[in-house]
Amino acid sequence: TGAVGLYNVGQTCCLNSLLQVFLMNIRFTGILRRIKVPPHAAQQRRNVPYQMLLLLERMQCGKQKAVSPMALTYCLSGHGVKLFVQYDAAQLFLTLWNLIKRQMKKLDLVEELTYLYTICVQEHLACQKCSFETKRYSSMLTLPVPLLDYNSHVLKTLEDCLQCFFQPEELTGQNMCFCDQCGRKTPFLQSLKLVHLPQTLTIHLKRFCFEKSSYIHKLSHYLPFPQDLDFNAVLTEKQCEADDKEKAGWQYELFGVVAHSGSTSCGHYCAYIRSLTEHKWYCFNDSEVCQVSWDDVKCTYGHYNLHLGETAYLLIYMKKHPQ
Repeated sequence: TGAVGLYNVGQTCCLNSLLQVFLMNIRFTGILRRIKVPPHAAQQRRNVPYQMLLLLERMQCGKQKAVSPMALTYCLSGHGVKLFVQYDAAQLFLTLWNLIKRQMKKLDLVEELTYLYTICVQEHLACQKCSFETKRYSSMLTLPVPLLDYNSHVLKTLEDCLQCFFQPEELTGQNMCFCDQCGRKTPFLQSLKLVHLPQTLTIHLKRFCFEKSSYIHKLSHYLPFPQDLDFNAVLTEKQCEADDKEKAGWQYELFGVVAHSGSTSCGHYCAYIRSLTEHKWYCFNDSEVCQVSWDDVKCTYGHYNLHLGETAYLLIYMKKHPQ
């Protein structure tokens, strides 16, 4: 089935969960299988894509229920990803992806990897005094959506979170910007417009937030997310800067959930992933892998009274009809 566990070799539950999300994605492994193999043994030991490929082959060719990712973790430690460290899944995902991209030598594979994962948005700033505007395009690896609105009210659905993320924000008071046309600081309206969505879309639910005392606490409240997500039904025309051909591919289905349990200082990660070949859900909890139902996945929606309970942290969606 390809559903093979990874042994925890030193607080690597976060890394293991992300590796499963990468390696269960057949479009990513299709790129991984075409990498240029480094010619020397020392280079091979330090090359993250190559070590991921070796791990994938061990998972697929062996008959064990789990394999050790030790060679890959040693490789990653040489690039600053240490063992016995509590990682944030969103930050580690970005670190891993950048290492993979940087060490792929074939430019066509780098382009494919970028197209597979990166989001394109248009940043928009408009002066509220003279209507002077600035626009620029930027790329993102995840959509880091808030779970509270600008008034600190709880958002009740994933669709609400996405709406809030693309909602224009007024920059006033201490947040005013300098306007070249007015020659002074003025109130601005800041907004993001969606330009392009990738084939594999990662949404980061910002469950860890700062309080005024600089104490980080976890938002564990109930937040449902759908199996099917259509961005055309979520965002307004003003929140998009894309043509009809691009928008036609904005229909997604859920592929994976990276869930966190415990507190901000002492937690555990596991991954729920839908097999693209079997269309069944599996829970990857380090070396333990078992088939689960959609109701089991829904248990990661969260609950006010379960502050240390399991809650979804990263949602991975895939296009239903990739172009």
